[in-house]
Amino acid sequence: MKLHELRAAEGSTKNRKRRGRGHATGQGTTGGRGMNGQKSRSGGGVRLGFEGGQMPLYRRIPKRGFTNIFAKEYTELNVEALNRFEAGTVVNEQLLKEAGLVKQVKDGVKILGGGNLEKGVTVQAAKFTKSAVEKIEAAGGKAEVV
Repeated sequence: MKLHELRAAEGSTKNRKRRGRGHATGQGTTGGRGMNGQKSRSGGGVRLGFEGGQMPLYRRIPKRGFTNIFAKEYTELNVEALNRFEAGTVVNEQLLKEAGLVKQVKDGVKILGGGNLEKGVTVQAAKFTKSAVEKIEAAGGKAEVV
């Protein structure tokens, strides 16, 4: 078999619909749009979310609160996850990324106090909870705010 002898499998390809090219095409005159009405006209149709004049859903439901565009979004990590590092290691954002503990660092890493820490490591992060600082220092490590 040669490249020029290749054919598509039977029934796998269809011809495109040639709309508005006369009666013989089967899509002549109205071009598959039906008879009259807004949707049959060129440029016709309604905007997204339009419900025929009824008050649309996005205006019926109550709105609450707001989103602070200046809020910092921290990537959170529990103290327990730091047990995988050797004692005396300086743990920073880059090391956490390489270890796969953090996928993406947004506005910094915040260390939470979940779990227990058995090894004394120096942790460099943007924020710490009080319990996290206590657990890091109790294990013989240091918590440094970067």
